[in-house]
Amino acid sequence: MESQEGAAAAAAAAAAATRDCVLDFSRLSLNTFNVNNVSEDRQRDTRQLFLNYNRLSWLPSSVSLFYNLEFLDISNNGLTAICEGITRLTKLKTLLAKNNRLDEFSLPKEFGSLQLEVLNFSGNRFQEIPLQCTKLLRLQSLSIGGNRLKSIPAEIEYLTSLEMLYLGGNLISDIPPELAHLPYLTYLVLCDNRIQSVPPQLARLHSLRSLSLHNNLLTYLPREILSLVHLQELSLRGNPLVVRFVKEMMYDPPSLLELAGRTIKSRNIPYSPYDMPSNLVRYLDLASKCPNPKCAGVYFDSCVRQIKFVDFCGKYRLPLMHYLCSPECTSPCSSNPQSDAESEEENSVPADRLQRVLLG
Repeated sequence: MESQEGAAAAAAAAAAATRDCVLDFSRLSLNTFNVNNVSEDRQRDTRQLFLNYNRLSWLPSSVSLFYNLEFLDISNNGLTAICEGITRLTKLKTLLAKNNRLDEFSLPKEFGSLQLEVLNFSGNRFQEIPLQCTKLLRLQSLSIGGNRLKSIPAEIEYLTSLEMLYLGGNLISDIPPELAHLPYLTYLVLCDNRIQSVPPQLARLHSLRSLSLHNNLLTYLPREILSLVHLQELSLRGNPLVVRFVKEMMYDPPSLLELAGRTIKSRNIPYSPYDMPSNLVRYLDLASKCPNPKCAGVYFDSCVRQIKFVDFCGKYRLPLMHYLCSPECTSPCSSNPQSDAESEEENSVPADRLQRVLLG
């Protein structure tokens, strides 16, 4: 009993200490923030400071008196600039400044000297990503969504610790190849922009698990995207390529060589190196089985490329490329919403196994 009471007392003390480290001035309709109203002891002990949902138009440099501060939320105010004093917060790891009036001229010159790990400037007025942000070498999460960005600077490659980059809801038209130099990037959100193409260099993002490109102007994707072996989520809805994928079916008639090979393989006619030249044996060994479970056919070089939309975790309809041996295996123009091959496959592949999105 005593040990339980001791543990409870320790937990209560820890909770009290945590509360002492948090200073919450949010939702108080403050027009100014007077640091002098906070005791020196409280300034020293505060680790988290909440000033969000007020009416602040400026942040006093005296905020630097919270010299042990690790977390600062100044979101949902009317801020037009970040004060110079913030650069003296050497322990600051998280800065949330969403939904203000900040732009590329709002940051102090030495902003890049901070040791930030999380930075959120979403819902502001940035037309460019400030170069100070590209000097935050410890940054793991950068969000500048819902601004007026027209481009991504090549200097983004300096953020080699970045794991999450959110730039959705801007005016971006191009993805710089330098983005591929971010080895730990796991989540990349570029939805709701004006992007027309994806550079093949993005295939080097071997840590990438989620790529959001919906509501852009994409008409194609590079084959190199197949190299993103850890990609689990790809959002493409609202792009011209989706319409093209639905309507397009490419099929080159098989050659006489392929027709002969298909006959041999589908009828299980035995063969050996003693029966034919070695190059023909190698050719026959390269046969691929048609994925349609109701078809016993095979193919070599000639196949039907078809894009099919499959539900992914109930959130997305992902276009998956698959190859069929002939047009008879599918009915893309049929009145039925799904062919036999499609319905069989959708029922047999659970969402948690859709680890790769294949696009030709």
